[in-house]
Amino acid sequence: MPHYHGLMASVLVNPVEHHPANRSGRDFVVGDLHGCVDALRYLLRVITFDPARDRLFSVGDLVDRGEHSELALALLDKPWFFAVLGNHEDMLCAVADGRVRRQWWYGIGGLWAAQLSDERLQHYAEVLRGLPLARVVGSGKERFNVLHAEFFGTDAELDAGNFSAETRQQLLWGRELALGNGDPQRQRGLSLTYCGHTPMRDIKQVGSQVFIDTGAFGPGGKLTIVEPLALRRWSISVEEARAEGAAALALP
Repeated sequence: MPHYHGLMASVLVNPVEHHPANRSGRDFVVGDLHGCVDALRYLLRVITFDPARDRLFSVGDLVDRGEHSELALALLDKPWFFAVLGNHEDMLCAVADGRVRRQWWYGIGGLWAAQLSDERLQHYAEVLRGLPLARVVGSGKERFNVLHAEFFGTDAELDAGNFSAETRQQLLWGRELALGNGDPQRQRGLSLTYCGHTPMRDIKQVGSQVFIDTGAFGPGGKLTIVEPLALRRWSISVEEARAEGAAALALP
């Protein structure tokens, strides 16, 4: 995977956003969506998601590869939906900035944007530049973190948000932990941290990180939603969701 140092330079507004614990409803985290919105519709119905009280956090990579990237981006307008920046959103911003060629992006799943005008792309990039690299939910024993790829450090270092270019790169593109090359001891002092980026056959915890991208867009893959504090999880493939009539379901 090519590295794009400096890709993030013009992107970040708030590197880390904090959210108080949800005292009135439930919190959920969803794996990499990659445009698989029908699977999301189905899972939200299964968990009886209440948009007035519940919140859904996303580990990023809303776009590319699956069928409904624009529908996935529309989720950012929902008051109950909270995403972090993923490397695929980062790529969209880089293309909009003219730092990466459209053709290269199409090669990693951005072909849905071939019909998009430059103005529309700029609009999406502007929205995505407002996304944080990490979200912190609650405090103390109830705390959990949400980010895209991986982070080596403590909660305090994450909270500070003072990320070097190398750390940003890891937050968006890193796979050391997932591939077994990263030392989980480097995550001492890090609360349970939900991430995606590296597709897994099933949810997998390494060190403090819980990998919940179960490859929704690919053959045999599923979209997974977890409820962190209750330690519950739900998964469905796009095909199964559609067979259950998910395409006709309204999003909350």
